[in-house]
Amino acid sequence: MAKAKIKTEFKINQQVVYPSQGVGKITEIFEKEINGENIFFYKIYLEVSDMIVMVPVSNATALGIRPIVEASEAKKALNMLSEDFEPITSDWKLRYQMNLELLKKGSISDIAQIVRCLYNRSKIKELPIQERKLYDSAKKLLEDEIAIALGKTAKEVESMIHDKLDPPGATPKHKPIIQIDDDDDDEFSMDDDIDEKKKKRSRSDDDDDDDDEDDDSDNNDSDDFDDDDDF
Repeated sequence: MAKAKIKTEFKINQQVVYPSQGVGKITEIFEKEINGENIFFYKIYLEVSDMIVMVPVSNATALGIRPIVEASEAKKALNMLSEDFEPITSDWKLRYQMNLELLKKGSISDIAQIVRCLYNRSKIKELPIQERKLYDSAKKLLEDEIAIALGKTAKEVESMIHDKLDPPGATPKHKPIIQIDDDDDDEFSMDDDIDEKKKKRSRSDDDDDDDDEDDDSDNNDSDDFDDDDDF
């Protein structure tokens, strides 16, 4: 493969953040001919998924690929986790979309905001599966970047993040929830359906009881007529 002959933003062996994928390392910058056009690519190794991805150099910025932040910015993001935040919407689909947009933007403060939002929401109610996956991805991304920026292990940073989110001895924060047609969990509608079915069944049973009483009344009347016939 031909060696890169253009000036690129990132260098070989440089660690970078690929917001939708994780923290990775540039292992190669190469040129490849596609449809008669020579295009330069970054080859990035992603440890979290043990994958190698190839990204056109010209598209790297648009994809949100950026260098690891400085230590001061990593500490600022870490401190964000324990700061006050805006009320959380109870509509998980809206919440998921908002956090997904933050992930695509991909700054370390955006990632910290996702982690803070979903962690505190999970203390109120269990997260839906999609949100749980988003939370896990954002938290892992935050851990890996801060670990590199501060020169610490992932385990050390994981403990630091937890202490910021849930300080020992601190009173849990319960932020106001914005109610927006709460379809947070589908079990609510399922419960309503079950209750409605129970009501219908109860009404049906009552109707059956009324029919039985009418039948008994008819039988008694019939017996009376039979007695009259004897006379």
